[in-house]
Amino acid sequence: MAARRAPPGGTAPKSSSEAPDCQTRINRLKYILSKKRKTPLSARGHWSTWPAFASGQTVPRSHKPCCAPEERPSGNKQVLRTIPKPRYLERLESYLRKELQSLDLTKKNSQELKLQPYREIFEFFIDNFKTYKPLLSAIKNEYEVTLVIKTSQCTMEMASDEILPRNSHQKKTIRALEPLKAMITTMSEECTQQILALQEKEKDEINMLKQEKQHLLKFIDDMKEEKSSLQVQVEHLWTSVAEEYARYLNEYGARKMLLAKLNDMHNERLDRTRHQVQDVKGEDVVKLTLALKIARQDLTKAQVKLNAMIADYGDAVPRRDFESLEKKYSDLLQEMKTLQKDFDQLHKEYETLQEIHRETAEERDNFCAELQQVQRNRTPRPNWAKCSEVIPGGAARWGCLAEGKTSDQLVDVLLEEIGTGVLKEINVFPGWGKGDAVPVYLRHDGEVRNKKLTKKDVVNILKDVWKEKSALEQQTGKRSSLPEFFLGYLQKKYGDAAAMEWSYTLYENMRLCRSNHVLRSFYDVLTGKVGEEQYHSQNQLVSNLQKELAAYDSSNSGSLTSEQFSAAVREAFPLKRKESIQELVDASRYRLDNTEDLIDYDEEGNTEPFVAKLRSQYVRERREYLRELKSKLGDLTEVKADDLKTAFCTIDPNIDDQTLDTYVGLAYQVRREQPDQDVVPVETALERLLAGDVRRARPSPGERSTTSLEEEQADFQD
Repeated sequence: MAARRAPPGGTAPKSSSEAPDCQTRINRLKYILSKKRKTPLSARGHWSTWPAFASGQTVPRSHKPCCAPEERPSGNKQVLRTIPKPRYLERLESYLRKELQSLDLTKKNSQELKLQPYREIFEFFIDNFKTYKPLLSAIKNEYEVTLVIKTSQCTMEMASDEILPRNSHQKKTIRALEPLKAMITTMSEECTQQILALQEKEKDEINMLKQEKQHLLKFIDDMKEEKSSLQVQVEHLWTSVAEEYARYLNEYGARKMLLAKLNDMHNERLDRTRHQVQDVKGEDVVKLTLALKIARQDLTKAQVKLNAMIADYGDAVPRRDFESLEKKYSDLLQEMKTLQKDFDQLHKEYETLQEIHRETAEERDNFCAELQQVQRNRTPRPNWAKCSEVIPGGAARWGCLAEGKTSDQLVDVLLEEIGTGVLKEINVFPGWGKGDAVPVYLRHDGEVRNKKLTKKDVVNILKDVWKEKSALEQQTGKRSSLPEFFLGYLQKKYGDAAAMEWSYTLYENMRLCRSNHVLRSFYDVLTGKVGEEQYHSQNQLVSNLQKELAAYDSSNSGSLTSEQFSAAVREAFPLKRKESIQELVDASRYRLDNTEDLIDYDEEGNTEPFVAKLRSQYVRERREYLRELKSKLGDLTEVKADDLKTAFCTIDPNIDDQTLDTYVGLAYQVRREQPDQDVVPVETALERLLAGDVRRARPSPGERSTTSLEEEQADFQD
């Protein structure tokens, strides 16, 4: 709310008597401001705005400003009411009347004095309507400027001596009103903030009350629904009670009728009993005496007959007991026959076992005698330490070569060392000729120069041959012959002229170096002693084991504990026995000196004895499997395909049809789709199976120790 101030460029009062009037107006303005703070707000927290033209007019009670014209009720049905003036408007009008009444209109500047109250009211109006304040202020300023211009035109005609006192008086009045203006501005801002706070507070309260109202309305609806439901239940219960009441009333009537009927029947029974007693009392005494005499005679006869039956049948058994005893006897007799039969069978088995025991004892005595004879006739064990004097490298190298090997293996090592030494001194090899019996990779006439390769060079070349052959087979999808591929590889790599030199050199190194697995396996496959499938199968075994060991090595350190290593081996080879697993674990710890009980399984670790043991077990298990097959075939010299299938299914019940057909085709040297051959010798079939990759599909029915298996290998070879 603005304070009363002089218009810019306006004229001040001409006399000093207007100062008390100015002070009076200031006091009234303060009173109005204090009243304004106490003026109540409307329901929405804003000053009520009442239209000036609404005095005495009426508005519809149910009027909705947002409804469409067609939705509004007609004027004839509206309920009219009178809208009173707002309090603020009444106060402004009252203030204006008081100000106008207090003015002295007889003075010369009466028009300016009369304009000042209107100016103040207009300023109050501008301050209260914040939204329209800029527009209203602009309108007021335009009017003020226009008024000042017109006033200045009038005052220019006045004398200059009157201007100075008037201006000085006006400046004093402005300086006196400046503090009041600041106070009014501050109070206006405080009032505005309070109004906004009250509006915000009342807005939250109104929202909360609205929500509470909605909740209460919903609760009232729920209560109404519950009341209607309860009313329905009450009506249903009244119906049920009425039905039950009618039923109980009917039962009550029926019960009364039943009791009456029972009483009638009881009375009739008592009357009938009374009449019977009266009839008995009325019978003849003579008749009763005669009846008693006849009854006594009948009793005597019955007693005599009973005594005779007791005398005749005193030792007899009731039929029911007899039948029960007879059934029990038959059951016991059948059980005795069964036990007797079992006893006879056990007696026969006992006699058979005694005979076997006697024969076994005789064989044991014969073997003991033969053992003593062999021990007396055997040659002395050679002193292998003497070999260190002639082997290059001395005792240290011979110790490494001989460690952990049998006498037969030491002979092979010694022959290999001698052969390799002689091979280095040979400059040329004699050619084998070009006959059909000569392998394709050795068909040459004349002498062939020796390339004098080291064992390492030979191993690398043979590995490269296997690698190239595998790549070619994967590319073409067909299995190629190793001898032909071997010759083609050498011709492609070294030329046709030098191919035979490389072929003879590699062949002689493979023939002499039997201790190296790569050379030995390549030589066996190349010469046809074993099938190529054995080489790939052994490599696959090692690859699968390497994957399992890596899976158990969570830290990728290349080492495992004994427990982890044993578990990984069992996981990779579920068909192996406990003895075989322990052999592999012991081989992995060969020359192991590690206090942390860790086994290195990677390529840099101690894997050579372990892999060698794994390959030897592979060969031993295949031989055991074929020995069982030979034992199952019995004394047959020739075997048919059906008999061979039956023998395979007996020793390996879980073998699948595809594997079975592959084994039979290998024994008969035919493909699976070709018809079965007539017969083949058993020894021929076993030799063909031994050359191929034939092994057990599932664990054997009976577990046997590793020692017994090694003892039976010699019998199979013989």
